[in-house]
Amino acid sequence: MSTENPSHIFMQRAIELAREAAAAGEVPVGCVIVHDGVILAEGKNNRENSQVATGHAELLAIETACQKIESWRLCDADLYVTLEPCLMCSGAILQARIKRLFFGAYDPKSGMAGSVSNVFDLPSNHKVEVAGGILREECAQLLRDFFIGRRNNSEICR
Repeated sequence: MSTENPSHIFMQRAIELAREAAAAGEVPVGCVIVHDGVILAEGKNNRENSQVATGHAELLAIETACQKIESWRLCDADLYVTLEPCLMCSGAILQARIKRLFFGAYDPKSGMAGSVSNVFDLPSNHKVEVAGGILREECAQLLRDFFIGRRNNSEICR
């Protein structure tokens, strides 16, 4: 029987997905949605390859999970993501009724689970339990490495 922290196990899978995203030229963000200790859906950033602004890991995982269970309500699900969610993804997490959010690296530029603002503290009908900093350094290092490489040969507008 494994004594490893379950949040670390699921975050490790999200990190694997983030690495896959980076290998495909995407910002390395991976996401896993878990229900009753089993992975229900996964997502990884796909914005560059799809050229769709909403191609964030969280949104792709939420869409897959909802289709899989044939409901937009993911009431008892946990979401693990390698980077603190942006405003768009935080809104989707709230709308999908995710129970708990676990994220790795903090995002001081657009993080909406505490870094820039905290939409999860707003008075709304649904409350999400939030835990940040899960395998924080490993998640942050993936992002640092990706953006160092990107800056060294970039023609992308900011």
